[in-house]
Amino acid sequence: MGRAGPTPKFFTGAAHFTPLYTSGRNVKCESRAFLVLTPETRVFFKPCCQIGEEQAKGEEDRLSAEHYAFCSPLRLRATEKQKERMAQSLPGINPPKTFNCGKTPLFPSIRSLRPHQYKIFTTPRTKELPIVSLSVMSNQPQPSLDVLTRSDRRDDALGSIRSSLSNCLTETNLLQTVPGLKSKTIGKVRDIYDGGDYLVLVTTDRQSAFDRILASIPFKGQVLNETSLWWFEKTRHITPNAVVSAPDKNVTIAKKCSVFPVEFVVRGFVTGSTDTSLWTVYKKGVRNYCGNILPDGLVKNQKLLANILTPTTKAEDHDVPVTPTEIIERGLMTQAEYDEASRKALSLFEYGQRVALEHGLILVDTKYEFGKGSDGTILLIDEVHTPDSSRYWISHSYEERFQNGLEPENVDKEFLRLWFKDHCNPYEDEVLPDAPEDLVCELAWRYIFLYETITASKFEMPGTKELIHDRISRNVSKALASL
Repeated sequence: MGRAGPTPKFFTGAAHFTPLYTSGRNVKCESRAFLVLTPETRVFFKPCCQIGEEQAKGEEDRLSAEHYAFCSPLRLRATEKQKERMAQSLPGINPPKTFNCGKTPLFPSIRSLRPHQYKIFTTPRTKELPIVSLSVMSNQPQPSLDVLTRSDRRDDALGSIRSSLSNCLTETNLLQTVPGLKSKTIGKVRDIYDGGDYLVLVTTDRQSAFDRILASIPFKGQVLNETSLWWFEKTRHITPNAVVSAPDKNVTIAKKCSVFPVEFVVRGFVTGSTDTSLWTVYKKGVRNYCGNILPDGLVKNQKLLANILTPTTKAEDHDVPVTPTEIIERGLMTQAEYDEASRKALSLFEYGQRVALEHGLILVDTKYEFGKGSDGTILLIDEVHTPDSSRYWISHSYEERFQNGLEPENVDKEFLRLWFKDHCNPYEDEVLPDAPEDLVCELAWRYIFLYETITASKFEMPGTKELIHDRISRNVSKALASL
């Protein structure tokens, strides 16, 4: 047999499929995970499936994690018991009567993948392999719209949110209240102060979308800052970051670094409502987006076969999509810098998807920013997997709603974007309408809900009525004096 070469890794929810065994003849499979889910074909496998009557012999009868056997003559019939197990492990999916392992219309461009043309590397049959499934492996209560919209915790949080509507952190002026700060840079959400060897990043309650400020959301800055800090700590095994300390609920002190003028946007689904979202450009007919070739026939909110990177340049007024080649040619990054940063971005996203799925959420897309430290190390900066930089959906209802043409249950600012798009032109109108108070409070609760769901810890609201700016000034002054 000849070797066809590596095929794309397939993803289910947040986790990609890992090894399965096949004899190429008779295979018994229990369905605890699916390998591919598309409108054309659903193929279900348990990674640690058992070889059938004819035992596998030789390394060509075994499959590694990097390869997938396209055996067109092989059809695996599901027993009623198997279909019952499948329905239990994959809520909302109706299992097919037949498992088709043949080459499907999904792969017309992969000419090398013909039936029986692959070389399979040895993987001991006795090795225990992880099970991948859409079912959530977690002991904590799983999120749902009922919890999101009707719960005692929500009622309790909304009381604090409403009482804090007049105490949002919309602007800061630490240059007047904190000794030693040299200058201030105002971003969409963060105010960044130059503290000499360090930067002081203050996350405000400003709500940004469509490249402009829409509203101020109580506790939003605290949620973003503490969510990022949680993820920064959890992702140290993937990449170092610039965090030095967090002296206040809204503040992170970070190392100075040379920031790359590129945002690394990673997407796992065809979705979105902004001008640069994947669905917006796809429905206009774009099939080559930021260097990614997209097939025809995709529908809104459909999962991509593999996560893709769609970088943008950090323009002053709005983000501009760019290809990797353009990034190198324009001198925004060297080839080595881009390769390392893009690898880290994809690894961070895959890890984030896996953690989110364990907590009953789907991490749909996100953005990362990187900088180079004084020693040349590429560092993760800014924020990680926050409700501002990321899109989250409720996982258990996604498949059923997708099959019925319904929008996913989202836990991010997408509903605020949609409200403004329904009531104005947020890109062109000079003056925007004020967001309704109930909408502002609901968004504040969703930020808190997402933080508590991801971290499995209760969000601690400030216990006093002290002005946020006064508290920040005191805490930052103390922190800088100790550095």
